[in-house]
Amino acid sequence: MADWSPTEYLHYDGERSRPFADLLARVDAQPRTIVDLGCGPGHLTALLHARWPGADVVGIDSSPAMIDRARATNDDPQARYELGDVTEYACGTGARADLVISNAALQWVPDHRALLTRLADRAGQAFAFQVPGNHDAPSHVLLRSVAARPPYADVVGPVERRATADPSEYLDLLARPGWRVDAWETTYVHVLTGPDPVLRWISATGARPTLAALDAHDPALRERFETEYGAALREAYPARGYGTALEFRRVFAVATRV
Repeated sequence: MADWSPTEYLHYDGERSRPFADLLARVDAQPRTIVDLGCGPGHLTALLHARWPGADVVGIDSSPAMIDRARATNDDPQARYELGDVTEYACGTGARADLVISNAALQWVPDHRALLTRLADRAGQAFAFQVPGNHDAPSHVLLRSVAARPPYADVVGPVERRATADPSEYLDLLARPGWRVDAWETTYVHVLTGPDPVLRWISATGARPTLAALDAHDPALRERFETEYGAALREAYPARGYGTALEFRRVFAVATRV
């Protein structure tokens, strides 16, 4: 797929950042070194330094555009940013850290469940992550449904249902001798404003692979898809006087060495 767009991703920065702050609040550690896997445009590393001043923070992301944005804007001058891959890190590439943390990134990694204990083993004190748990929300069901219609299906094929686990499954995967695991879920209700806000939200994340494939094939076909998909989203998420409510379930886990 095409590279990520930091500008589109950051349009709803406040809503996307809130789960990361909630995740940090449950980390019981005093790290001197931190690796932020899937750091995106680097807009959240400052929260790590606010919680742990003086910690050495390295943000890692597989998107050149995201890393370039993080380095260029320098939101957190104390942090360093490196191009890297979650799977490679789990297998031993890159430095270990007291805290390994990941915000809304592991769902993009094939078979991420199989990597969790390896990622935890690379953490000297704690391993913490948050992933979306909304794969069966109307936004994603409609994405798969519209993409399965002709002529889109001939271009994009079946849209993958990127299912993450429930908290109990992450607990089972991470709970082992020497570790204490805290796993939970939260459903946020974001109030979005502006034209087609749910389409704009998901176009920067979950729908991006589909839109990129359509755009590479024929920009007019992508525009047609967005019109059809946007109409379905407006029906599923009707605008109110206060804005458009988007329910978004997220799943969290913190594994701490004991």
